[in-house]
Amino acid sequence: MWAIAINPTSGHGRGIAVGEKVISFFAAHTLDYQVFSGHSADDLRISLEQFLDSQPCEGIVSVGGDGLAHLILQLAVPRNIPFAVMPAGTGNDIVRSLGWSLDDIDGYLERVISVPPAPIDLGNVDSEWFAAILSTGFDSVVNEKANSLSWPKGPQRYNVAIAMKLPKFKPLEYEITVDTHSFTTKAMLIAIGNGRSYGGGMYVCPQAQMHDGLFDVMILEPVSKIEFLKVFPKVYSGSHITHPQVKIIRTKRITLVANAIAYADGERIGPAPISAECVREAGLTWAL
Repeated sequence: MWAIAINPTSGHGRGIAVGEKVISFFAAHTLDYQVFSGHSADDLRISLEQFLDSQPCEGIVSVGGDGLAHLILQLAVPRNIPFAVMPAGTGNDIVRSLGWSLDDIDGYLERVISVPPAPIDLGNVDSEWFAAILSTGFDSVVNEKANSLSWPKGPQRYNVAIAMKLPKFKPLEYEITVDTHSFTTKAMLIAIGNGRSYGGGMYVCPQAQMHDGLFDVMILEPVSKIEFLKVFPKVYSGSHITHPQVKIIRTKRITLVANAIAYADGERIGPAPISAECVREAGLTWAL
């Protein structure tokens, strides 16, 4: 039996459209499945937990954005159940990190039902699993502000939040421990990458791999506001890592102490201090 978890509100209606395509695919291939689509994340989590604890499950198909995929990780990984992430959200950065096209739903599903899943690395931050990026700094400040805005809707909220927060933003001081080495630095932004991208295609850790047992940690040291606006667009191509104020560290474990908030896969983790570990082959999925 397969579990298909759908967020109907994701991606401005894309969740419904992709969900219908996934259901049709499973029905056409005469596969046993059950659909889960609660009125809230808590409703969906509770009903899915009850299902997973009552019978064997061949895999969970997440149809939504990175937020739903993040929730699915918390249920699938402890139970060693394979998970597949369909791109039906706004950002779809977990799908990008896995190497899949955002458009070839049928090709993705064909692989899911015909090829055994393979292990990938996952991050674990204070007992919470994440697949792509754990971050703190200016992006988290923007997230906090955007989440408090009732207008505008969708991605434009983040542009408004950037415009509101950048003029007054000051680099934060971090005490960082990577494996056994500790140091203090000021930074505009720190991204801890198990995957490569966040924010809907910003390749903040462009060389990160999900099968090397290591995080790629990107530290943007202090730059002027004008320089930040010059560097920022380069994140979409990953070319920002050549900037002299960008440092890349590879590590299995990291601890951050700062007066800062952290987000993982776009979901709020909470205030630092935080400790994260790259757990080798913690998840089972279908990656390219």
